[in-house]
Amino acid sequence: MKCLAIADLFITKEMMIKGLEELTDLGVELTVKEWLHKDLEALQKDNIKLEQEGSSAVELPDDILEGIEDYDIIITQFAPIGRDTLDKCKSIKVLGILRAGIENVDYKYAESKGIDVFNTPGRSNTSVSEFTVGLILSEIRNIARGHDYLKNGIWEKNYSAGVLSPEISGSTVGIIGYGAIGQRVANLLRPFGANIIFFDDYFTGDTEDSQVDLDTLVKTADIITMHYRLTEKTKHMLNKNHFEKMKKNAIVINSARSGLISETDLISALKEKRIAGAAVDVFDIEPLPKDHPYLELDNITITPHIAGSTIGNFANSPNILARRIIPALSEVKN
Repeated sequence: MKCLAIADLFITKEMMIKGLEELTDLGVELTVKEWLHKDLEALQKDNIKLEQEGSSAVELPDDILEGIEDYDIIITQFAPIGRDTLDKCKSIKVLGILRAGIENVDYKYAESKGIDVFNTPGRSNTSVSEFTVGLILSEIRNIARGHDYLKNGIWEKNYSAGVLSPEISGSTVGIIGYGAIGQRVANLLRPFGANIIFFDDYFTGDTEDSQVDLDTLVKTADIITMHYRLTEKTKHMLNKNHFEKMKKNAIVINSARSGLISETDLISALKEKRIAGAAVDVFDIEPLPKDHPYLELDNITITPHIAGSTIGNFANSPNILARRIIPALSEVKN
């Protein structure tokens, strides 16, 4: 069997070769090609276009498409596999995506052609959950603000929320989206002494945390953190109506998808001090425009979409995916 793996600036050719060793050990002939960009911003621009417009919004270069009809397995992270590309794949039986999100792949069309499609759920659990806790601590304890003031020669202890900071211990943390990342955030925060409540339409398992409706969560929580997947249903699931119900001391964290929160309504809530603060890693427009209102606010911590950017996240993804694919290969061979 022949496998084409498409590397990029995050998962390099070397990472692909090492991470897919379990496939090559089984006799799979591996070819790695690179979807090259001049820098990470150019790659991110294509990623955002694919997320917003679908898998056909960006075309693959000819050097990657060359000979694509000969491969039984295609593995990609960010490189698009749209309908036209799939029509060129005459031998493909397995399509692997090295991420949980599959916006860059026309997976429904692939499945209609009898192709087994695998993504890589859970690869970002550790990186995003740890970063979320970092955002919470940075915002409530004024870590980034204090750093910024000192770098500018200012010794300041009185911030937008006052002189004395709250603690995670004794706070009620509301988790919106109680999947793998949301649950891991809960596990990380519980030892701090936080009271964990959550909203998730799809969770049916057992947990020591308290499941509540969204209205109750936004009224009750001191810290609200987003971990839902963005769909038409969940777009702007936090908006003006919810900000008006929150405590004045509440902070909102978003390391998931910008569209989960109405950016305009969050800006208004922060400007009008209806909530105490926010920490955000994702934005409606990326890179963040130089005239964006967030840059004028003193009660928000912002980071440039780096929650998932860890060595472990990217380097381990090919290995995780290989282990998902391997059981399907025996069926393909038969």
